[in-house]
Amino acid sequence: MSAPDTLARLAATIAARRTADPATSWVAKLHARGLPVIARKLGEEAVETITAALAGTHEELVGEAADTIFHLLVLLDAKGVSLDEVLAELDRREGTSGIAEKAARNAD
Repeated sequence: MSAPDTLARLAATIAARRTADPATSWVAKLHARGLPVIARKLGEEAVETITAALAGTHEELVGEAADTIFHLLVLLDAKGVSLDEVLAELDRREGTSGIAEKAARNAD
């Protein structure tokens, strides 16, 4: 099982649950509460990931990283951005120095 397969299955599950009953689906509940809540939840998870990286155990970091990726996919779904679009952008950047890529973005 590869990471892209896992992420693709997760993205499909999130899309399928978007319109489920908010009483039974966390994804539906987040969508019902709106984009600001989804974005704030992603931010909370990102901070928890940073905290786990700096002061937590390996297992805590793994769990928080999974939460962050999950909530990022919920946010992307809410904005109509597909996982394939994000993966294509990563493919486009592959082999390019991060420093060179950032300089190219700042030159625009």
